[in-house]
Formats: sequence, C-alpha cells, structure tokens
Amino acid sequence: MIGSNAFNYINVLDKAADASWKRNEVIANNIANVDTPGYKRKDVQFESYLQSALLGDNSLDKRVEGADLDTLDATTYTDNASLSYRLDGNNVDIDTESANLAQNQIKYYSLLDSMSQEFNRLKLVLTAK
Repeated sequence: MIGSNAFNYINVLDKAADASWKRNEVIANNIANVDTPGYKRKDVQFESYLQSALLGDNSLDKRVEGADLDTLDATTYTDNASLSYRLDGNNVDIDTESANLAQNQIKYYSLLDSMSQEFNRLKLVLTAK
C-alpha cells in the first residue's frame, strides 16, 4: 500500500484487486474439489466490508481518504454449509463455479486497468509543463 493521500483511490483499488485474487484462488480450489465427498464450497467476502468502510455523507474523496485500509481485508467463508447438491454432501456446482471464475477474472482485470489509469493520471499531472 502506498502511504500518501494522493494514492487513496489506488490503495482502495489495490485492496479490491487483492480480494479478487483471493477469490480466484478460492474458486479454483472449489473447482478442484468438485468430486470430493463432503466438500463445501467456499467464497470470499470483501465488497460488503468495502461498502461499510466507505459509508458516509461526505464526498467520495473524503470517504476514501477516511477509510481505514489497514483493517480492510477479504475473508474466506464456507458458503451454504448445510446445502448439498449431491448425496455425498458436496455442494459445488461446476457450472456456477465456472461462471463465478469468469466474472471474477473480468473484475480483476478491470481493477488492474483502473489502477493503471490512476497512475497514468498522476504521471500526466507530474509531467505537465
């Protein structure tokens, strides 16, 4: 994380990209365990934490500036632990996981693109004559 207020948006995007990367790993693990008896799918919670961190009536700039990013981390949880699609207790649906993986990859690359754009804006400001 970059320690300057000028990089607040980049730091938030970085945290979101880290969470997306973690979600990618969790989804890949779910897919790898699609045939494991008793396995319960896992997921990552981050977006609700980010939304809570950015709550307020101020402008988005002020909310991002005031967000405590040191405590904003993604957590892994077991999803629908009591639900099973099969008799062996496994609740992983390969079609759902494949769709989630594709969606998450799009989100991850969009976040990277947004960070790159923010850096380009800063570079433009610093090099303007």
